[in-house]
Amino acid sequence: MRTEVIRVATGSRETVHDITGDCDTFLSRAGAGDGLLNIFVPHATAGIALIELGSGSEVDLLDAMRALLPKDDRWTHSHGSLGHGRSHVMPAIVPPHATIPVVEGKMALGTWQSVAVVDLNVDNVVRKVRLSFMDSG
Repeated sequence: MRTEVIRVATGSRETVHDITGDCDTFLSRAGAGDGLLNIFVPHATAGIALIELGSGSEVDLLDAMRALLPKDDRWTHSHGSLGHGRSHVMPAIVPPHATIPVVEGKMALGTWQSVAVVDLNVDNVVRKVRLSFMDSG
């Protein structure tokens, strides 16, 4: 297994941040053939989504998260910025991991799928993402 941790600057606002290129670069550097790519964000307030990017889906996803998880004072977990508790609930909806098949060194994503870090937590501006390639051989 080959593994690497990348740092992703998500900034101080809610975001859906594309890391597809980072995953491709990692697989190339790892000399990947056939196997599995696991993507894991070791944070209690971020997730990994496989989603179409660049067509407005990022805005739609953030709007859906705001509707499901309002940014207000209802949350028991209440330290940090207003609505911080919702960021701790979000990984139950957008999980902190994804596993993608890799064929001949390339992610076997669907035509419109990309890999993104979803981050509602405005208190943390940089996230770590662990990329691990497991060879099928």
